Amino acid sequence: MRGVVCLLTLLVLKEVPVHPAPLPAAQDGFDVGSFMGRWYEAAVVSTCPHYMQRKRGNPVMVAMELQQISPEGNFTMTSSSSRNGLCMQTSTGYSSTDTPGRFFHHVARSGADVDSFVVHINYSDFALMIQLSTEKPSGTTTTMAKLFSRTQSVSPAVLHSFKSLVRQYGLSEADIVNQSKGECVPSEQVPKAITTQPQVK
Repeated sequence: MRGVVCLLTLLVLKEVPVHPAPLPAAQDGFDVGSFMGRWYEAAVVSTCPHYMQRKRGNPVMVAMELQQISPEGNFTMTSSSSRNGLCMQTSTGYSSTDTPGRFFHHVARSGADVDSFVVHINYSDFALMIQLSTEKPSGTTTTMAKLFSRTQSVSPAVLHSFKSLVRQYGLSEADIVNQSKGECVPSEQVPKAITTQPQVK
């Protein structure tokens, strides 16, 4: 069985893991300050079957607030997402690396070291991210692609760019989970989603 879960909080910082080359290339001239603020997780695909099963069963859009906590570029991501019909809030700490646009965090529950690469970004519109994780001690590896949006809707052009990224990293376009429109409020019950397609603007 491939690990209990692939990406969950709570999280603590550790050393940056070493992945087989080549690594994803982060956005040239990445500016962490412009990356901060409110984002929505509009679409996601992963090689982790447990993660994808959970996403398909509960495709409510995840709202995220990014806040820089150090001059070096470390930041926290506070996420509001639905679990078991309730809206839960979690906080994840990301540490910067020597490469702008590359960040690291550790998932304590699954023992996974996770590298995140912002490979393309329009700071006022969308961000494309690749995450590489390795669970310990099993050595199970996971590749994930995420589409972040500043709004709860994305354009056809942005979705096309995300699908191209998914194919580039050997992931299946057919497995993409497009999050439903709608933001949950922590401690409130979340209604069941009626669609798994994002609204196109």
